[in-house]
Amino acid sequence: MKRWLKRTLGFITALGIGLTLSFSPTSVSAMGKNQLLSPDRVINVAHRGASGHAPEHTLLAYDMGKKMKADYIELDLQMTKDGHLIAMHDETLDRTTNGLGRVKDHTLAEIKRLDAGSWFNKKYPEKANPAYVGLKVPTLEEILSHFGRSANYYIETKAPEVYPGMEEKLIRSLKKHKLLGKGSKRGQVIIQSFSPDSLKKVHQLDTQVPLVQLGNFPMDKKTIAELKTYAIGVGPNYKNIDQTYVQKVRQAGFLLHPYTVNEKEEMHRLIKWGVTGMFTNFPDRLYEVLKKK
Repeated sequence: MKRWLKRTLGFITALGIGLTLSFSPTSVSAMGKNQLLSPDRVINVAHRGASGHAPEHTLLAYDMGKKMKADYIELDLQMTKDGHLIAMHDETLDRTTNGLGRVKDHTLAEIKRLDAGSWFNKKYPEKANPAYVGLKVPTLEEILSHFGRSANYYIETKAPEVYPGMEEKLIRSLKKHKLLGKGSKRGQVIIQSFSPDSLKKVHQLDTQVPLVQLGNFPMDKKTIAELKTYAIGVGPNYKNIDQTYVQKVRQAGFLLHPYTVNEKEEMHRLIKWGVTGMFTNFPDRLYEVLKKK
């Protein structure tokens, strides 16, 4: 969730353009019967899996997040040269694999040959585990096949302007695995993005998908009116909000899921302020806080 300022400025610019598309998302108040989307609860989102304990965006990290009682596992999506959606935060391979260069310039086969776990052992020697060596970058299909309908997914379209067709591929995969469409559980999938255009595209493809707009921006009447045309919630950086901001968001009828909250003291404060969920690298910590709530 980096470069939020740049993309938030883009969001504000988009508001000024005055897009004329017509949307009618389900309001938060109408979702009271849906426990996951209820404004009266706080959801625990395993940020990139339990990424404080294991290499981010690996099946092992997602498994760990689920075992730590997270309500959702979070996936960041990039797309390979040959059109496969993979779970990775960065647009480049350098930080979390032993590869180099941009994801979009490599085929899935090339990326599958990379080690996506050893970097964690080097960066966090106190948490090093031999089991992390040689972990692979998972595809969206592999993740959905692994967990099926036993998990809830919070999915971000990363750099959608770099990957034309990302949204269509995502919706197609979710419907294939019966996570959207007839018989699916509303709220089992939430899609977020810093790009309002990407979210609006998703909304055109399937009006029932709950959408969350990432970024920090003023909660003025114009912004609220625009957000209500497609989103049920907002996801700001928790370091840039205060109690007054939380109250404005909640009064506007939005869910509020700030990122990335790792210390119990901050978790307690945000819950007291009235957030409806948060992203954390340590879902076990948030679970302990919520259990005592």
